[in-house]
Amino acid sequence: MNEIAQQFWDGLLQTSWLEFIAVIAGIASVFFSRAANILVYPVGLINTTIFIYLSIKGHLYGEASVNFYYTIMSIYGWILWLKKDERQEKILHISFSSKNQLWQQAFFFTAFYIAIFSALIWLKKEFAPEAIPWADAFASATAFTGMWLMAKKKVESWYWWIATNIASIPLYFVKGYVFTSVQFLVLLVLAVSGLLVWRKKAQQHKVNAVIMINQGK
Repeated sequence: MNEIAQQFWDGLLQTSWLEFIAVIAGIASVFFSRAANILVYPVGLINTTIFIYLSIKGHLYGEASVNFYYTIMSIYGWILWLKKDERQEKILHISFSSKNQLWQQAFFFTAFYIAIFSALIWLKKEFAPEAIPWADAFASATAFTGMWLMAKKKVESWYWWIATNIASIPLYFVKGYVFTSVQFLVLLVLAVSGLLVWRKKAQQHKVNAVIMINQGK
């Protein structure tokens, strides 16, 4: 325990100011996503763009690909969350996935896991000896799935985020990104909280929709 604590402290002292900014922005973005606040995306972009740079610099290409994907999906989600109908009401609402959508999510995760794992096996030999293919692929594929579902305001996105955070805490720690591993510990707590909040909002929206149908609206 003393050795782990010392490693944590040494890593924390070596944390760059860029990593500090990225971590703070990452925590803030999850806080905004928990509240379904549109600021999740502009704040999240600060986090992802910095981590693309840090990951490439550290030869962590799996993490770099995740953050590049985050950046693209943040722009996509930003657009979707801002869309309104002819009555100027938001089109997207927090909702549960259908059974068919759950199968799509499982396929989405599996396809990305296989692709990322295969790519990292090759990269580990040639360019990225720091890579841990099975762990990196799992953290990346769950994150890809969670970000996609977050853009669509699906409750199930939080389950994928929880899996990502659990995998990322030790993954970043052993690679020397100690402060970032702390970020994922905080994000894990926020993800559990976000799941509870979104489940409640989705259930309320479902009740409201039934009431409106019964009222003939």
